Amino acid sequence: MFPDLGIDPEILKAIEKLGFEQPSPIQAEAIPVALSGRDVVGQSQTGSGKTMAFAIPGLQRINANDRAVQMLVMCPTRELAMQVCTEFHKLIPSRKNVLATPIYGGAGYDHQIRALKKGSQIVVGTPGRILDFMRRGTLKLGGLKLLVFDEADEMLDMGFRDEIQELVDELPVERQTILFSATITKQIRNLIENYTRDPETITIEQRTLTVPTIEQRYFEVRGRSKIETICRVLDTESARKSIIFANTKRAVDDITDALVARGYTSDRLHGDLSQTMRDRVMKNFRTGNIEILTATDVAARGLDVDDVDLIFNYDLPYDVEDYVHRIGRTGRAGREGKAISLVIGREIFLLERIQRYIRTKIKRSRVPSLEELASTREEALFEKVRTTLESGEFAPHDHTVEKLLDAGFISTNISSALIHLLLKEGEREAEEIAEDRPQQERSERGSRDRGDRPRRGQRPGRDGIRRTRMFINVGRVDEVTAGQIAGAIYNSANLPEGSIGSIDIYDRSSYVEIPDDLVDKTLSGIEGAKLRGRNLRMDLADGGGGFSGSKPRYSKRSDRRSDDRPDKRFDKRPNKRRFDSRGPEGKRGKRPFSKPKRGFGGNRKPKGSVKGRKRDD
Repeated sequence: MFPDLGIDPEILKAIEKLGFEQPSPIQAEAIPVALSGRDVVGQSQTGSGKTMAFAIPGLQRINANDRAVQMLVMCPTRELAMQVCTEFHKLIPSRKNVLATPIYGGAGYDHQIRALKKGSQIVVGTPGRILDFMRRGTLKLGGLKLLVFDEADEMLDMGFRDEIQELVDELPVERQTILFSATITKQIRNLIENYTRDPETITIEQRTLTVPTIEQRYFEVRGRSKIETICRVLDTESARKSIIFANTKRAVDDITDALVARGYTSDRLHGDLSQTMRDRVMKNFRTGNIEILTATDVAARGLDVDDVDLIFNYDLPYDVEDYVHRIGRTGRAGREGKAISLVIGREIFLLERIQRYIRTKIKRSRVPSLEELASTREEALFEKVRTTLESGEFAPHDHTVEKLLDAGFISTNISSALIHLLLKEGEREAEEIAEDRPQQERSERGSRDRGDRPRRGQRPGRDGIRRTRMFINVGRVDEVTAGQIAGAIYNSANLPEGSIGSIDIYDRSSYVEIPDDLVDKTLSGIEGAKLRGRNLRMDLADGGGGFSGSKPRYSKRSDRRSDDRPDKRFDKRPNKRRFDSRGPEGKRGKRPFSKPKRGFGGNRKPKGSVKGRKRDD
């Protein structure tokens, strides 16, 4: 129970008013240690209540008479920073004269600066904006008592390592540090070693990464069928609120526009929106003015809406942890929820990786057919009419019915006509999609369609952007994630957000899809960049660097070499083997051309000799 944790009575009253009866496992273990002043490292999944685990002891340690910043909380995203600050505001009434201020990018400076000048003892923000204010002299942290890293793994994945190092180097050495992370990777261990002192490590084991009350399904569909599939599910499911997650801002815009055009109340949430617009969208979603929210992963963490019934993964996330965060927006507080993923055939391996990570089988389902859609609408209308008849709350229209009967129509036809009009009035005009056709017809049409493919190495993305598949010299042995690779490329090449396509990670290399018009910019920008201590190098994966074919520029053999030089087997001299009986590996074998007669050309060398031959290059 909370009273057993050593919490101040005034704060206990605030906790009681919020309706909390007993602490979560991470709160029960972390709060007493944090109150003792010792550093804490907590490993716990999102949604485990860790915000209160550092907010309660932090608030209790604040000196209300001192207007200096005494507690700093670093968060990876503005949404999470706002949510954490909201939790502080719920507890602050128990401590008079204590202020908490959120600071983050994407919002104006003036309001945040004014709040800081009032004397906020607690500051919650993103590393970039915190460092910006420190450089300006607006944020002074000489009196800091407590530093908190919230979602530390996410901050590192988003490329905040340098900002964190510069920021922490300016903080007082004599301070308490609390670090929370969903995973403890090698990078997190380095963070712990550098910035904490003899911490108490608290690990909360979680047997399942997803809530059992969430029904998880997936549809295997074509890219052009995704919007219609979502619409059919929305029409057949009685969902009050739904969230659709996509990987790019452009996809979010396209989905939202398509849904609005079909008559749904939908809006978007992504990084290009101003903070005022984001707040307005979230307010409308919480109050039910919009029923469908389309968002990028920027909203997956920190999105706090309780009554979401349905989650769509329009695109499968590149990082398996993002899948957990996405579907965790539904099925809260014991409620039931549904998570539906739309999978293109070649993405099945991504789905398999997600299933291995969450240790749960995701059921494959069939897209609702046009017949099922019509049946659902008829059933809904039947229930509506039946309820109305049973209640008796309707105005009589006997005169109209008698006129129709006098005109020669029978009662059953009149009823059928009225039902037809009612169904047609509220009906969304459904589109036929490839998944409606029989399997044999789809296979035959697919064979015909494959005649018009893009050239090797270039692929049209799901958002319509043509991308080139590129090789990068880091892989699983370097312990990199897709998010880290994308972040390194975005930061070094300064690419527009959302431009990178799929990322496939193998043991010693990875492959990244880059828009055709950004390939040269990526190649020049990546020079000199590093990731996990390795100098990054990229090249065209298919047909790049002057030779054709589907093999990568650097083969698996060359990928294992310490100097990563090109394999000699791919020497670009075209006629080197013309009159040589040795194969590409230096072994004797069948000549690629028939043996010329002796004296051919007047200077024939002995069999197998290449010395003195004029090079063709």
